[in-house]
Amino acid sequence: MSNEGKKRGRLIIISGPSGSGKSTICRRLLEDGRFKWSVSATTRRPRPGEVDGREYHFLPREEFQEGTKRGDFIEYAEVSGNLYGTPKARLLKELAKGNVLIAEVDVQGGMNLMRAFPQAISIFVEPPGLDTSILAERLRKRGQDDEKTIRERLALAPQEMEARSRYGFRVTNDTLKRAVAEIKDIIEQQLKRDKRTSEVLGG
Repeated sequence: MSNEGKKRGRLIIISGPSGSGKSTICRRLLEDGRFKWSVSATTRRPRPGEVDGREYHFLPREEFQEGTKRGDFIEYAEVSGNLYGTPKARLLKELAKGNVLIAEVDVQGGMNLMRAFPQAISIFVEPPGLDTSILAERLRKRGQDDEKTIRERLALAPQEMEARSRYGFRVTNDTLKRAVAEIKDIIEQQLKRDKRTSEVLGG
């Protein structure tokens, strides 16, 4: 029997504070064509250009809370007054197919996912020099949140960046091209290691 039949899926967790550029990085990674996207659910309103079921599943708060009671989410957390969660069914289905699945989540959600999937590849995206002023500039430049929301997100950033040591890898997003290339290299190296391990175990 070939090793392909034994192929296991791999979860890639990409986290970082708001404004770190993790969403843009993930979009570039998905252009590669080798990765699947783990679509999270949230109670926040869609930003301009976002499509329900593509960037997020946008749910009313009551519906989201009902889902938590049913156990629909592997993890969920409240961030800046909005609920975010990782739907269980699709994630497990894609991993069972042997797909490499990218989950872009906030830092709290990332740590929850790492507890649920200790073998996941976890990557923390941080601003150059851990400078929160860069985060503020990026958040205001993208023009997707009001000032109150931006201040709330920035207030969380120092605490979120303290959690970076709990991630397997840290990538500084000084330029998008370099950060994407570094993350691709991390993923490729880890997948190669998985393949070698599988070959050894498979004899």
